[in-house]
Amino acid sequence: MSADPIQREDPIQRGDPILRGDPILRVDHVTLRFGGLVANADVSLDVARGELLGLIGPNGAGKSTLFNLISGTYRPTEGRILFQGRDITGLPAPERCRRGIARTFQVPRSFDSMNVVENVIVGGFVRHAGAAAARRAALETLDFVGLADRAEAVAGELTPPEKRRLEVARALATGPALLLLDEVLTGLTPSEAKAGVELIRRVAERGVTVIMVEHVMEVVMPLVDRAVVLHLGRVLAQGHPTEVVRHEGVITAYLGERHRAA
Repeated sequence: MSADPIQREDPIQRGDPILRGDPILRVDHVTLRFGGLVANADVSLDVARGELLGLIGPNGAGKSTLFNLISGTYRPTEGRILFQGRDITGLPAPERCRRGIARTFQVPRSFDSMNVVENVIVGGFVRHAGAAAARRAALETLDFVGLADRAEAVAGELTPPEKRRLEVARALATGPALLLLDEVLTGLTPSEAKAGVELIRRVAERGVTVIMVEHVMEVVMPLVDRAVVLHLGRVLAQGHPTEVVRHEGVITAYLGERHRAA
């Protein structure tokens, strides 16, 4: 059954009509090699439309590399990636963005000499040809993420938590169907992390599919619908968070003996 068409003018909502129940993203036996180094090895996973998926694992597990493969920074050595039912394996990152994939980065990449709204307008131009429409979308998005009062501030003057929200805002302004969040809660105080969790929930409530990489297990596990654990570039486990944290391999490779005792 087809969902109602989403209006392009809403910068938060998904850009295209969708079929509920079909996976929005399929990573199909993907491997990435850098010479003799295997960064991701035979990774396969499906992401349901509207799902909030947590991608977790120790440092060096291949999480950010997988984000780079999905967003188009890298092209897999083997395997394929399908988005909205179409093979996007060979498409460059800008085209994937136009089709509805947006992302943030571990280290925020703001244009520090530009003001906040101008940073978000950059994302708005993906969906809006005119400057006025892109600015309107940018201001609406800043209001959504809680940065409306900082619209005219120079981006370089923002605090670290504000810069992370700015990254989210610029990504949302592109009108994504799929949003990749790379450690947007890392380094935040408990109150800041709580506000970040609330923002992610509100994004998901708008129908945007979210995949998030995060190291703070106590924050991620209650938030996500499903968790995928990577270890040494491979999928070690996936399932409901309560199942994943009891997986023997996950405890051994990632959580540690203290978790087993708890």
